[in-house]
Amino acid sequence: MSSIIIDELSAHDDRLECSVRTSTDLERFFTDEPFRTSYDVPIGDVPDGVLAIPVLAQVCPVAWANGADVYVDEVDATFARALEDVQASLCEMYDFLEGGTLYARRTIEPDPEPGDESGLLFTGGVDSTCSYVRHREESPTLISIRGWTITPDAADDKKWGALRERVSRFAADHDCETAFVESNMLSFLDHPMLLAHYKRYVDGGWYSSVGHGLGLLGLCAPMAYARGMTDLYVAATHWEGIDLEWGSRPDIDEHVRWTGTVCHHDAYELTRQERLDVIADYVRSEDPDLQLQTCNNRMDGNCGECEKCYRTAVGLRLSGLEPTAHGYSFSDAEYHDLRRALERGDWVLGQDERHMWADIRERARETEPMSPTERTFFEWLETVDLDELVSSSEPPLTHRLFWIGARNTPNSVYSTMYPAWRTAKAGLQIVRSDR
Repeated sequence: MSSIIIDELSAHDDRLECSVRTSTDLERFFTDEPFRTSYDVPIGDVPDGVLAIPVLAQVCPVAWANGADVYVDEVDATFARALEDVQASLCEMYDFLEGGTLYARRTIEPDPEPGDESGLLFTGGVDSTCSYVRHREESPTLISIRGWTITPDAADDKKWGALRERVSRFAADHDCETAFVESNMLSFLDHPMLLAHYKRYVDGGWYSSVGHGLGLLGLCAPMAYARGMTDLYVAATHWEGIDLEWGSRPDIDEHVRWTGTVCHHDAYELTRQERLDVIADYVRSEDPDLQLQTCNNRMDGNCGECEKCYRTAVGLRLSGLEPTAHGYSFSDAEYHDLRRALERGDWVLGQDERHMWADIRERARETEPMSPTERTFFEWLETVDLDELVSSSEPPLTHRLFWIGARNTPNSVYSTMYPAWRTAKAGLQIVRSDR
């Protein structure tokens, strides 16, 4: 009897808003905020069935984790079929997901204006920059999203402003357009509560491990429809041969589609080091001053002190580039600091970082060190137990205690079920594919 009901969907100019009702057992996973997303193009003429895609893309994984049904007035038929495929992939990946059924009063097959525009989710990091290089002949629209690593809170306005400025400058330098999307998808969902319940099943957070492939692509649907965007690319994080449980993979992203748009999980055949090789070739042939931005601590440059900055700097060296020329303050002396931080467990590492350092180790075996200090680090990396580095790094105890407490705390408001699921079911059809 668990249910999620999408209702009161509205679009005004460039803003989308809707409210969601849930059965009582699912209340804890949602806050009191309505779902909101804003775009930089008008979406008033986008059909309701396409406007429903962004919120469905956020709530359906939560429903599937609880065996819940989802109800909506209207949905794009192509996306409804995509949800079936994504659900199958996620349920195969995670045993704790139970699945669920989508019900709609209407399915539509709209006829969008024909277009030939492509889009690329873009941060300026290694993966998305590699995808830009691979598809630069298409001049893809560079799409940046606020709502995940940069929250919609006013405290993050400066970070968002820095990202917008940096992406806009990159787009201007490379003759591309931009698209900026802002959403409260992770404050509309109660992400800490989702983490409390499901962290024990996943390597990362809820959104990174389960929701972000479908979620981020789905957020783009009204904008893509309004702009006539036929192809939408999201850069791969992992690569072939790494079968990690992760929210963005080919067997998820390649299924996501709606009328007029198909999505692509890009560069999965390349390791991260090979993607840096693609960037290095491009730097040497066309763009010697290219700057990368990978830091999770800053958006106006790279801090040069976090694990991701160090990892990227070492990777740049292994691809024959000088890190300081491309956004990273790095010298031989910092190999000592990097090794010490890894050995002390200063950073929380997951299996994806383990594979990325293994990828670096493989390349280091083939590379002549540029200095005795670099040689010493490469020799250490050759012998260190990467699994031990990961296992010795873990979230703070206070976080783990919160997850356990939130997961097991009873709440009287969960004692009765909403009757809404009963009334919502009247007059609806089960949305299934016609394959």
